[in-house]
Amino acid sequence: MMMSGFFRVGVWQNFFRAWRSGYSGNLEGEGFTLGGVYVIGAGRQGVLLEHREKEFGDKVSLPSVLEAAEKIKPQAS
Repeated sequence: MMMSGFFRVGVWQNFFRAWRSGYSGNLEGEGFTLGGVYVIGAGRQGVLLEHREKEFGDKVSLPSVLEAAEKIKPQAS
């Protein structure tokens, strides 16, 4: 995303949302790597939830993570 991320309105909205809510994490590091969240089930269940950041600060929905986690079935041994 490099410099194009700097000019995206959504990135600035996410920055101000985090700043208003009191986020005080460090700002060290590369700064160009987007994150993601995966919920992976046991055995052959595979990926139950995949969320990749499309822009900086793009958050995953907590209810969708909890819903996917509830679908994990214990693996028979």
